[in-house]
Amino acid sequence: MLEDTGERVIPENMKITNGLLMEHVARYHFAAEYVTGRVLDFASGSGYGAHIIAKSCKHKIDEVIGVDKDKEAVRYARGIYYHPLTTFREGDVTDPGLPGELGQFDVILSFETIEHITEEGQFLSNIYRMLKPGGILILSTPFGEGRGKPCGQPYHVHQLKVEEFKGLFSAYREADFYYQKGVLIQPAAAAEDKNFPLGIVVCKK
Repeated sequence: MLEDTGERVIPENMKITNGLLMEHVARYHFAAEYVTGRVLDFASGSGYGAHIIAKSCKHKIDEVIGVDKDKEAVRYARGIYYHPLTTFREGDVTDPGLPGELGQFDVILSFETIEHITEEGQFLSNIYRMLKPGGILILSTPFGEGRGKPCGQPYHVHQLKVEEFKGLFSAYREADFYYQKGVLIQPAAAAEDKNFPLGIVVCKK
């Protein structure tokens, strides 16, 4: 049985009305509109998100690779979320050798990952290297008090301010920002005065 840390989403252990579950699932259904070709789910956790993409986008993708550093999570994902288009493998999102091992992708997804990572620059560099020219990155994070400041979440290094989050993606040709509250995801321009707790970016390399 995969350990529930309080942060990890394990749909089999949660009620369908669980707000955290609905919030996480909503991001993958949002991303499904963009995915095509070869897809990477970076920090894939228990594997439900990669499975959503494989099932809902099977006619427009070649494969989905889920990468997570937790050996038990990878084992769980392989057992519960098998799909012929999906591969789960162990790996650290900050490993500089990972781009050479995995190659490039048409779409990279990484939801609720960056707030856990000290080596933020290496993480973002890996993503950029693994994304094909013209490829799409979709990444999310909760907002908070800012880089280097305590956020009250034991598994988070920090939680970025909105302006810090928006400043991370200047290397991309396009970057469109969205805000999320529960299952509701809105363009930033429509939500900036409504105190949405989470941000999503859709970047084009």
